[in-house]
Amino acid sequence: MNDKTAQRSVGLVLLAAAGTFALTMGARQSMGLFLSSINSSTGLGLASISLAFAFGQLWWGLTQPFAGMVADRVGAGRVLVTGVVLVAIGTALVPFMTTTAGLIFAIGVLAAGGAGMAGPSVLMAATTRLVPAEKRGMATGIVNSGGSFGQFLFAPIAQGITAVAGWAVALQSLALLTLLALPLAWVLRGNSKRPANAAGAAALAPSETTRAAVRRALNDRSFQLLSLGFFVCGFHVAFIATHLPGVVASCQLPPAVGAWALAMIGLFNIIGSFSMGWAISFQGGRWRMKSLLSLVYAARAVAVLVFLLAPKTQTNVLIFAAVIGFTYLSTVPPTAGLVAKFFGPAHMGTLFGLVMLAHQVGGFLGAYLGGKAFQWNGNYDWMWYADIVLAVGAALINLPIREAAKPHIAAVPAT
Repeated sequence: MNDKTAQRSVGLVLLAAAGTFALTMGARQSMGLFLSSINSSTGLGLASISLAFAFGQLWWGLTQPFAGMVADRVGAGRVLVTGVVLVAIGTALVPFMTTTAGLIFAIGVLAAGGAGMAGPSVLMAATTRLVPAEKRGMATGIVNSGGSFGQFLFAPIAQGITAVAGWAVALQSLALLTLLALPLAWVLRGNSKRPANAAGAAALAPSETTRAAVRRALNDRSFQLLSLGFFVCGFHVAFIATHLPGVVASCQLPPAVGAWALAMIGLFNIIGSFSMGWAISFQGGRWRMKSLLSLVYAARAVAVLVFLLAPKTQTNVLIFAAVIGFTYLSTVPPTAGLVAKFFGPAHMGTLFGLVMLAHQVGGFLGAYLGGKAFQWNGNYDWMWYADIVLAVGAALINLPIREAAKPHIAAVPAT
């Protein structure tokens, strides 16, 4: 394969991965817009519905190590197809669910589980193996920005359809849109098994089992600290994605402001993801990834503090959404980059899936406690205080990470 053909192949894979993430993440991250409508329709109460959303955060994380493990062994295509179909089915079923258990099944098991199978652990593994090491930062930034573009696109679409035809039709329309990812999953078939170059092929030669790789990672202090920081990221992201429309409503602002705030987060996260990918790749990695992570978490703490103190006008909400969007998922490229740097690409799907599990345990707490906080106090103030404290903690936790690459032990094929 000549250089031009190889570049075209890499570009096609990046486009397919980013597009898949856009469609699945767009549908998933727009769910918060329907929380009030689900509550009005079912009468279950905000805390009960938040439990379904919170379980979805947890289940999304729990599926990713296993989805990554399967993709590591058989390739990404079949895993992604299954995930996309489950997202569509779960999203379409939400309007028919009238109990907490039903919502947990549709939102928490089907839609969230499918999004986990078609999520970052599988997509990042496929792209990390395909591209050379010096370009991985930008590649993961491109894929990550796809999820952000999906949020930017889906939120106003969902709000517009809701205004015209109702929330049930809007959810079913999102389900149909998600199915557009199926041809993209076909493009990614097998790519998680193909290395970028001869060095990559050597990295996939037999010598370490999945179980041994997981044990080695879990005993590594830097991996533990990285996962703790990503736990905090999940808390922030899930709380904001689930409850920002409710925050807007509690400030007596129009519902459209909530939709545009989510869209603004998605738009500026595209910029943040690209910027982070560029920063990781700049001059061969001039800036340390752990330092970039600490900076992102510190910026979140400042943004939330300023938002708490500022008047809650439409303009200020959208400015806050833009600032938080810039930091929203820009943690993913350096986190994925550190996992690949620590342990190599052979078990990337499995190990990054474990980090994503920590992220989603935090997501469970962010989504669920947001609903409980509003139930207890009639506002979200204590959640914002927790956001600030956790962000400062995450900024400090990442500093002791030892970023030097560790000896890579290649993978043993599954028996």
